[in-house]
Amino acid sequence: MSAATGTLYGLGVGPGDPELITLKALRLLKAAPVVAYPAPDHGTSFARAIVAAYLSAEQEEVPIIVPMRVERFPAAAIYDAAAERIGARLAEGLDVAVLCEGDPFFYGSFMYLFERLAGRFPTEVVPGVSSVMAASAALKRPLAARNDVLTVIPGPLDDGALSARIEAAEAFAIMKLGRHFSRVKALIETLGLLDRCAYAERVSLPEERLLPLRDVSGEAPYFSMILGYRGSEPAIRDADLCREPLR
Repeated sequence: MSAATGTLYGLGVGPGDPELITLKALRLLKAAPVVAYPAPDHGTSFARAIVAAYLSAEQEEVPIIVPMRVERFPAAAIYDAAAERIGARLAEGLDVAVLCEGDPFFYGSFMYLFERLAGRFPTEVVPGVSSVMAASAALKRPLAARNDVLTVIPGPLDDGALSARIEAAEAFAIMKLGRHFSRVKALIETLGLLDRCAYAERVSLPEERLLPLRDVSGEAPYFSMILGYRGSEPAIRDADLCREPLR
């Protein structure tokens, strides 16, 4: 590696509240001459919006346009092109900070840049507050205790896979609900766990919603989550599981 090579930083910027960015991520963000981030082909980048107040006009911005489609798209080509552009800046000796909602390695898109660039350039990953931890804090519900198994489950899984993972865990978090919400809620009701689950939406943002799962109907956004508990820890099992709507 050249002594002039820049460093690639994967920065976790948290679930949405700009104050939930770590001091380290903020320091590196402000110092980076180049800032890259995922962005939809329509609308604004959520990751950039989180840190917008911390960016300066002198920083070069590299949006990574990711089409928001239900069907699969050529993601490899998108990250190949982004890696080439970012790699060119790193080769020039410029540090590049790549923003990632939540944590870079927890379902984070940064992993796809990491696999393409980490072998060629110095790389540092800065962890961030994940949406699971933020939802637990907002709901005032501990996630797990002692020997509880906490399972994080993607909502798009089919019913059989969802059931198996829920029934194998004492505690669970179901993410990426979106258009799958009604189906997932119905499955949880079938399992007899509706009253053991809470719902969180857009956690840490002004439009945050926190409700008992049974009180939620209709569609849910992508940035929503269900937290449930099947274990025996009294501090969690006997807690007020959002008996009343919070927001």
